[in-house]
Amino acid sequence: MAGNETLRELIVTSAWWDYMDELAHRAGDLLAGWPAEVRPAPLTWTRSDDRWLRRASIICQLGARDRTDIELLTIAIESDMHDSDFFIRKAIGWALRDYARTDPAWVQSFAGTRELSPLSRREALKHLP
Repeated sequence: MAGNETLRELIVTSAWWDYMDELAHRAGDLLAGWPAEVRPAPLTWTRSDDRWLRRASIICQLGARDRTDIELLTIAIESDMHDSDFFIRKAIGWALRDYARTDPAWVQSFAGTRELSPLSRREALKHLP
């Protein structure tokens, strides 16, 4: 899909979290509408050297609720869970906290079986008992 490259370029050149987060949200909208065509883009971003692309792959499904692609979310988080970058760690926690509204048991199990940073874990479990 030609739009994937445009979105990638916009994320890479945005170079700051506020603009990039909005682009990640737009990527999520596209992913929801055209999963087969768009999914390869955030999947590729999980292996990028660019932290903003990796962050976008983690948070692009915020608000997707029961339409969340768990496999993509897992790959995105596991690809970066040992990264020391604040923006990556915060994104991991944010994505997990958001998905906990839909499946709290899955998030508790995921967080309980992974070596998440203290920031990611705290954010992920923030509203869970």
